[in-house]
Amino acid sequence: MSKYILNRILIAIPTIIGITMLIFLAMRVLPGDPLAIVQSESTGAYVLSDDELQQLRASLGLDQPYYIQYLDWMRQVLSGNFGTSFWTNEPISALIARRGPITAQIAIMAVILSWLIGVPVGMLSAMWRNSMLDYASRLTVTVFIAMPSYWVGMLIVLFTVLVYSWRPPLTIIQFWDDPIGNMQITLLPSLALGAGLAAVTARMARSAALEVMYEDYVRTARAKGLSYAAVVWRHVFKNAMLPVITTSGLALGGLLGGAVSVEKAFGIPGLGNLLVQALTERDWMMIQNLVLLYGLIFAVINLLVDLSYAWFDPRIRYE
Repeated sequence: MSKYILNRILIAIPTIIGITMLIFLAMRVLPGDPLAIVQSESTGAYVLSDDELQQLRASLGLDQPYYIQYLDWMRQVLSGNFGTSFWTNEPISALIARRGPITAQIAIMAVILSWLIGVPVGMLSAMWRNSMLDYASRLTVTVFIAMPSYWVGMLIVLFTVLVYSWRPPLTIIQFWDDPIGNMQITLLPSLALGAGLAAVTARMARSAALEVMYEDYVRTARAKGLSYAAVVWRHVFKNAMLPVITTSGLALGGLLGGAVSVEKAFGIPGLGNLLVQALTERDWMMIQNLVLLYGLIFAVINLLVDLSYAWFDPRIRYE
């Protein structure tokens, strides 16, 4: 097991290094000067002279060769310094620390909700295949898969506002400061995101369970006299969860990156809104570090998914 973990960590390290290089090169090679908006008269922004522009580039380190800029950026990241926002002059690490927990909480709650609903529905649908329960669950799953999360979020907002006159708090409230106020912010967005993800989870769990049920070792377990429920729980469930874990891991990475549409619908100042604002303002330092954060999140989640495979299926540890 330790060898398996070490191999996966060694694979993750060059992946993370490659992510940092791709992000750095993309920000430098893609068309568009991050300081061009400062010179533009059409935007109404302050127009810099050529000398002032050169001084600004020197202060930001943009006049250095690319490899020096990359090493300086990595040195800052490893020291926990993500720089400052180009327009607000606020530390980026402070913005992430303030907005990140809200986005992370919504994402984790959505995934937990998808498992609590999707896995039982998928397993029951597979156990009673072609029954009325199976037909009803498949119809419901198809409907929720087809509905975009932002549309579900808008329906929830309209329903709660018009029927219950509900108004969400407009400020950031962390769970450890005010749990009730925090849940008023995060519960409904988690429901909007978790509904569609639960449908995908149910469909994946049903397909995987049906595939595993026809394996030889499952028929052998039934032939030994084990009950149907015992066979499903001991032999089918764990192996059927592998594709569900993969789907949930990728979904969690995307949600932690910031579900922009749902955050917009509920007015949540999370990481998704922060990235949209940075793109609008062409805040290149903010964009660079946020995209790096999203890449690191995906890499870490993929590593954890690989490690969870070894727990659900011990045979994977020796591959």
